[in-house]
Amino acid sequence: MNTDSISKSKYHLNVKVDNKDYKDIKTESILTAIKNMNFKVLEGQFCCLLGPSGCGKTTLLNILSGLDNNYEGNIEFDDGSTLKNSSVGYMFQEPRLLPWLTVKENVEIVTQQTKQEKELSSSILENMGLLKNMESFPSQLSGGMQRRVAIARAFVNKPKILLLDEPFISLDITAANLLRSMLINMWLQQKTTIIFVTHDIREAIYLGDRILFLSKGPSKVIYDYKVNLKRPREMENKDIENLRNELMQDHPSIITGVGEKIL
Repeated sequence: MNTDSISKSKYHLNVKVDNKDYKDIKTESILTAIKNMNFKVLEGQFCCLLGPSGCGKTTLLNILSGLDNNYEGNIEFDDGSTLKNSSVGYMFQEPRLLPWLTVKENVEIVTQQTKQEKELSSSILENMGLLKNMESFPSQLSGGMQRRVAIARAFVNKPKILLLDEPFISLDITAANLLRSMLINMWLQQKTTIIFVTHDIREAIYLGDRILFLSKGPSKVIYDYKVNLKRPREMENKDIENLRNELMQDHPSIITGVGEKIL
């Protein structure tokens, strides 16, 4: 899905974080994590945030999710409504499943468990290849399987905005690629707006309609890149590698700033 094909009548999420400070626990000094962060995300868009470690990516997601309200700025939709009145999903680096609940229960716990929601839950579990594991507990699942459950739980409420914080970072290549494909399939079905944090340029190109490159802290957007690749895509496809190489050649200071090495 290309962003050009999305109707202009659909909303933008307008993100404006003028300043976000925090106290350093060791020195008790005040540090600035984010400064003059401004960008918009179109409804249904898959937007990737790419930046160096410690630049404030997770801090930004915590602000967007409502977990952190201690900042200067404003986050709202075109009509003036805020995320507080919207359905927002958040998938962390770790699955954060409740160990005493089964797979099915871990997914349904975020719903009102109506008949319609239970049917959707079963459908999503099937799409994620988890029907055989519905009565299993998290301790009985591999890391990749646990993340499948986390993705299912993230989508079961049909969130308006879905935030993902490097959810595949600790997985091997095969498991991570499978989950990326499953995530894209769920996104295409629900067309939710996704903001996905990563440090991997290939992953961002494979997943995203758009990549926002963030600076070192205090973080701000330093480059807005539209991914002009048709879907479906393949993670190991030469087109993805070609785009990565183009970015590295045309914008070396930006790429090295997010931790990539120029080969």
